[in-house]
Amino acid sequence: QVQLVESGGGLVQPGGSLRLSCAASGSIFRIDAMGWYRQAPGKQRELVARITSSGSANYADSVRGRFTISRNNAKNSVYLHMNSLKPEDTAVYVCNLKSGLITYWGRGTQVTVSS
Repeated sequence: QVQLVESGGGLVQPGGSLRLSCAASGSIFRIDAMGWYRQAPGKQRELVARITSSGSANYADSVRGRFTISRNNAKNSVYLHMNSLKPEDTAVYVCNLKSGLITYWGRGTQVTVSS
């Protein structure tokens, strides 16, 4: 079994920055991609950013230019650097790992952007 543990969420003022971390552990055969999704109250879960094992990244239009995803393959970890945060970025951010046909999810970390 694979476990994903997120950290780094919290309360930040508009225009501020946060760094989310996600560490994967357990029986990891291979990692094809890792990413971050988010879900705000009353809304569907949406992809924020995703990065493949080769380092290719893609972003939601709403965060491109403000967020940067990175990974440390040796630590089976992925990070989300969030700058210029807006109130509409408020959501639970959930880490995701794709291994072949299997997708694993973390429990999420709350990010609240408010003055």
